Amino acid sequence: MATESDGEEDTTGKLSGSQNLAVDDDSREMAKKAAWSVSSCKPGNGVPSLRDDNLETYWQSDGAQPHLVNIQFQKKVKLHLLVLYVDYKLDESYTPSKISIRAGDGFHNMKEIKTVELVKPVGWVHISLSGTDPRDTFIHTFMLQIAVLSNHLNGRDTHIRQIKIYGPRPNPVPNQPFHFTSKEFITYSTIR
Repeated sequence: MATESDGEEDTTGKLSGSQNLAVDDDSREMAKKAAWSVSSCKPGNGVPSLRDDNLETYWQSDGAQPHLVNIQFQKKVKLHLLVLYVDYKLDESYTPSKISIRAGDGFHNMKEIKTVELVKPVGWVHISLSGTDPRDTFIHTFMLQIAVLSNHLNGRDTHIRQIKIYGPRPNPVPNQPFHFTSKEFITYSTIR
């Protein structure tokens, strides 16, 4: 949830979080098709803690910033939404305050697509991966990298409790230019 500017401080691009994970029906979770790795982690707080659908567990980095989460796909995929669960009330200085999202074919050609500032976030933070051009509704990539550049209160290590990545749901009728959603339309969408 983006915060609005009140005239005193520019909060454009700063996110705070939402308690509910609400994603469009036209989206599907893509993370299960990926190979995950992290730059560092404390024992017992690695990648499985990011993907277990348990908000009580978390990935905890161990080392110098930036802290990286790498998500690699076997083939090029379309992605349009990254969702993180972070909790400033529980994690305080471990909570990320500035995140860079990067995409590319592999580690050798990563390009930053977005930088986001988080303001004491509690809950699910939705980060759109689409560009500034309205025609760019998704990115097409082999790899996504989340880089935690800084934490609240100048913290050193990071806690992220969950990460989910969404892409557009494919058209259920192949070679059909229109995307029908009701069963009635899908039934009559082809000649038999």
